[in-house]
Amino acid sequence: MRKIFFLFILIIFQTQAMGNEVTVIDGDTISINGEKIRFFGIDAPEIDQECKKKGKIIKCGLLAKKILEDKIANHELLCVKKGKDRYKRTIAECFVNDISLSKFLVLNGYAFAYKKYSKKHVYHEKRAKILKKGLWSMNFEFPWKFRKNKKK
Repeated sequence: MRKIFFLFILIIFQTQAMGNEVTVIDGDTISINGEKIRFFGIDAPEIDQECKKKGKIIKCGLLAKKILEDKIANHELLCVKKGKDRYKRTIAECFVNDISLSKFLVLNGYAFAYKKYSKKHVYHEKRAKILKKGLWSMNFEFPWKFRKNKKK
């Protein structure tokens, strides 16, 4: 009986984006039919954030967005809702072909484990760092520090 209840709750709190309008806002936020969805447990560079690689400026916020757009393109998207944040965005973990987009982005170095809210992707971040994946091959500022410094 408990398993049936859990399955019922899971069905209530998931959004399936098949045939719906999905827009990538940045590396950790999408919109499905106008509902903003922020990925749980990760933080990606801000859209206007820049990084440096071998002296060359890379628009890493746009790069993270592009990586996410390419991963989602022409695929069915399933999001499991976890709640709302203080900006009234839905917090969710989203999947393409049973692969967590949060895990994919962190493992490939285009987002970071947002340890303030979850430790789920800490291992994936360490692995990306060791292998110098994505942003780990560049000089960057963590998104939370970038936002804080931008306010100054």
